Amino acid sequence: MSPFRLFLVCAALTYLTACTNCTDTIDDAKVKTAWQQYDEASRANNLDQTLAIIDTLESLKGIITPRANYLRAIAYDRAWLMQLAEHYFKSAYEGFSTDPSQSWYDYTDAGYRWACLRASRGDTEGALDITSKLLMQADGNKAFPIGVKSALLMLLAEKQVELHQYDEARRNCQLAYQTQLQATSKNASERVNLAIACMSISVNYFNMGDIDQAQQWLLQCEQELNRYEQGGPDSMFIEEWKGHIALKRAFYLYKTGRPTEAAATFAAVPRSRIFNPSGYLEAADYLMAAGRYNEAVHWYEQLDSTYMATDGAQMNFDNIVKRLAPRYTAYRKAGRQAEALATADSIRATLDSALIWQKRNNAAELSVIYQTNERDLRITDLRFTVLLHRIMAVALAVILLLIGYLFWRTRKYNKVLAAKNRKLYEQIQQREQAEQQAEASVSAPNSEPLSANMQIYNRLCELMKQSDVYTTPDTNHETLARLLGTNTTYLYTALRECAGLTPADFINRYRIRHAAKLLTQTDTPVGLIIEQSGITNRSTFNRLFREQYSMSPSEFRKAAIQA
Repeated sequence: MSPFRLFLVCAALTYLTACTNCTDTIDDAKVKTAWQQYDEASRANNLDQTLAIIDTLESLKGIITPRANYLRAIAYDRAWLMQLAEHYFKSAYEGFSTDPSQSWYDYTDAGYRWACLRASRGDTEGALDITSKLLMQADGNKAFPIGVKSALLMLLAEKQVELHQYDEARRNCQLAYQTQLQATSKNASERVNLAIACMSISVNYFNMGDIDQAQQWLLQCEQELNRYEQGGPDSMFIEEWKGHIALKRAFYLYKTGRPTEAAATFAAVPRSRIFNPSGYLEAADYLMAAGRYNEAVHWYEQLDSTYMATDGAQMNFDNIVKRLAPRYTAYRKAGRQAEALATADSIRATLDSALIWQKRNNAAELSVIYQTNERDLRITDLRFTVLLHRIMAVALAVILLLIGYLFWRTRKYNKVLAAKNRKLYEQIQQREQAEQQAEASVSAPNSEPLSANMQIYNRLCELMKQSDVYTTPDTNHETLARLLGTNTTYLYTALRECAGLTPADFINRYRIRHAAKLLTQTDTPVGLIIEQSGITNRSTFNRLFREQYSMSPSEFRKAAIQA
């Protein structure tokens, strides 16, 4: 394996080591236990315990934060803490919006429920905004839950009915039905939702004033419920919904001018099928429309006996509108004036307590939301700190690797450079030996007479054997001419002809040779050798040395030692 590949492997291992703690280990056993506890607490409607278990699941990394917020919203919704439910549905929806593929169902259902809660407090524009954005994502998206798409279309239709956009409402009702029908074809258990969708469409058509279509969709609801019943599922649910359908049919029959059929239909409804607040209200609606006010009073009083009346402090304005105001009307129209006045007094007194409760409840929910936001901020800060530490650890590991790599590269470069300098040093030695031999041949006795220039050059070479001549900083061409007993012109001519150099280059070559000799034969510091060479400027010396030997003085000394 090459050193570079080895480096890459080491870098990868170091990175993985630094990131070992980046992914927290999930304790599957603890997560499984927590889920079991969550199911038990949820079935028992224990809000505090449910929320604590959700926190545990989130801390164990058993669920992501958007999923945890979705479960919190469900818990608060069941507890009728609607501000908190809306807050967490919103948080879950926004948390999933960056990557809905984490859970398309949780994402879309959180958005749908948030839109419903906004619609319930009169924020129609906000509800329509969420609904429209979600439905845009549903087009051509196979991962989008079909059931949630149908519910979104139904909510959109309800809001359009309120806005008197009847054509659009009819179209979306039909789309909602077709979508739910598609879901039912894939999963038979969805048929119950198809029946519920038909009931919602029926109510929408009634609110649009089209009672004939309302009755048709009510009949469709009954047919779908019968098909669902054939599967033998929840018998109590079927009995309840048969009661809803019969009561709604009696109301429609009366509204279409068939009071006898309406009365017969109402009378045929077993009282066992009217056992929850929705049934009580439907029975009271029919009886109020039919003018049977005393009987209507009975169902309003039944309503009082349910959780809506015994909910303690939860006597909010919605409950007043749903319970006390209709009962007052029933008493008054039934001629039971004393009871009507007592109910009016109750409404007046309840308004004050409801206002106090509403403010207290709002303050409590807002306090929880504030504390939740504070906790979320602390968690976010903690996660950011942990992330920052991990980034710093990785960065430090990368820096150390980079330093190691640079050290390795430098060492490798120095080895290559040292080998190159050794080879160059050997070549320099050979070259200088050749030059010395050439100079010696010039000085050797020759039978042939020498030219005047050769004689001057020969005498100059003899003169340069004395090191004090060129190591003196002041030595120049005039000094050499004077020592030779000639003039500078002859000196220039002789050097150019015999050596191809100028007097300055000739002198500097001897000085550099002298310095190279000192570098190889002594331990004298480079700075002192520069002074002894006759060159006073350090940068000039280094330049001349590199021009002559292709390396620095220090490198030359190392090459000489290693040679």
